[in-house]
Amino acid sequence: MSANTLTEERRSRLHRRVKFIVGFTITWNVIEAIIALAAGAVASSAALIGFGLDSVIEVASAAAIAWQFTRADPERWEKVTVRVIGIAFFALAAYVTVDAILALTGVRDPDHSPIGIGIAIASLIVMPALAWFEFRTGRELGSKSVQADAKQLLLCIYLSGTVLIGLLLNTLFGWAWADSIAALVVAVLAIREGIEAWRGDLESPFEVLEDLDQDVR
Repeated sequence: MSANTLTEERRSRLHRRVKFIVGFTITWNVIEAIIALAAGAVASSAALIGFGLDSVIEVASAAAIAWQFTRADPERWEKVTVRVIGIAFFALAAYVTVDAILALTGVRDPDHSPIGIGIAIASLIVMPALAWFEFRTGRELGSKSVQADAKQLLLCIYLSGTVLIGLLLNTLFGWAWADSIAALVVAVLAIREGIEAWRGDLESPFEVLEDLDQDVR
């Protein structure tokens, strides 16, 4: 069903679903940001601090979507909201890059962080389902802003995985540089996603799952 053929009842239901998704996203990421930033500051971890800042940016991104869908005509604000999300990606990439370079040059020396490992694992459990649910909703609505916000959540999945790998390598083998390399990988991904969001070029990050869903139907 395309956005143009949606009934008013279905459209209203999807709007309510978007509000639920952004409400959950904001709550989860506020908690995640507090834990990750505190743990990152204690451990001097560039990747973990970047992870916490990504959570802050996800809150801002979700808040932009929430604002859009409180308007009488949400579709009218699509372009502005997508651009805001694109800027959020670039801001994250800039900070993470600087912090990672400081760590690689010896200005900061990351320590072990069991709490950081735990929050990264929790994010890997929650975020994939939430991102997939939001992207499907945005696609059915024909909303690029909702799809862009889902890709922001997808970046959180990438970030969680790279941060977890970096923290584990540092903990198990003492490879402090792995933390910074993980952070730089995230910065590259953030720039790519920011460019796509700015252009409004939002391909589905869940193509395999969508193909399976179509086969079931």
